[in-house]
Amino acid sequence: MQHTWALIGFGGMGGWHYRNIRERLPEIVTRGAYDIRPEARQAAEQQGLIAYGTLDELLSDEKVDLVTIAVPNNFHKDLSIACLRAGKNVICEKPVTMNAAELEEIIAVSKETGKLFSIHQNRRWDRDYCIIKKILDSGTIGTPYFIESRVQGSRGAMFGWRNHKVNGGGMLLDWGVHLIDQMLNMIHAPVVSVMAHLQKVFGSDVDDNIKVFLRFENGVSATCEMSTNCFVNLPRWHVSCTDGTAVVEDWKCNGRIVQLNTDAEMAWDDEIVYTEAGPTRTMAPRPKQTLREMPLPEVETNWTDYYRNILDVLDNRAELIVKPEQALRVMRVIDLLFRSEEEGTGFACRI
Repeated sequence: MQHTWALIGFGGMGGWHYRNIRERLPEIVTRGAYDIRPEARQAAEQQGLIAYGTLDELLSDEKVDLVTIAVPNNFHKDLSIACLRAGKNVICEKPVTMNAAELEEIIAVSKETGKLFSIHQNRRWDRDYCIIKKILDSGTIGTPYFIESRVQGSRGAMFGWRNHKVNGGGMLLDWGVHLIDQMLNMIHAPVVSVMAHLQKVFGSDVDDNIKVFLRFENGVSATCEMSTNCFVNLPRWHVSCTDGTAVVEDWKCNGRIVQLNTDAEMAWDDEIVYTEAGPTRTMAPRPKQTLREMPLPEVETNWTDYYRNILDVLDNRAELIVKPEQALRVMRVIDLLFRSEEEGTGFACRI
């Protein structure tokens, strides 16, 4: 069945949502958009949409049953609650809120009203992430113990409202929420310790170059690094497992798997091996016959599948993929990471 949809916020991300749905999801009828900026409302009108003059106009439009919120982060909580109380199903851009306590308020209203609430964690459909998840789920290279995930750019400071703390700006809330969500969705164990190094290289208001460290109850250690000032990038993913290593080099998903060849005999010609580093036993290269190199697995992904799942849930055909309770775990981890930076220490937890 068709669903009628409206947007709150018609800027960069709001425009992306609109174009994506217009081109790929005919099951959704886009009715209109609300934005506090006159130029954004004018842009919506030029696209043939209703440009609601006020929030109340949108909320009182009985034809609209689904709303996407794509505005700065500090407005997410109040707008989400207002939409839910108006009888709308809600998709909220990430990070869903400024902290876990705000999200708990939204979840309570969602349960009270019986309306769907989800978070646009679209990067669960990123090809690089899905490749790594497929490798780990298959057990091809054994059990993971170190996972490194990086997003590295070189443009310098954060831009626009993302460069202001009051708006919920900064790298941890902008990209960290994606990388942490990916980790928590991939590693099926509680987080038992966290630590953050949140650098403010280009200003004093928000973190712009960061590393966060997570340890899971099953022994997996994860590092998530996000940079705006990196000129020699490291791999997008580097995963160490008991029976091999997987690397995804970049967004194009260049990379490889090097697997332990258990059929090959492990033998050394000499007790001491001589390398470019000098004589060593521990760091000597493994004999080539004990390894097998393989290509990364093929995966098919599409960000539009997030919205397809929302439609299936509304039509009682599927279970919600991006659940608010999952986002609550992420926000609780992020709350602790901010505290870790403030106090200069790591924290034990069970999240």
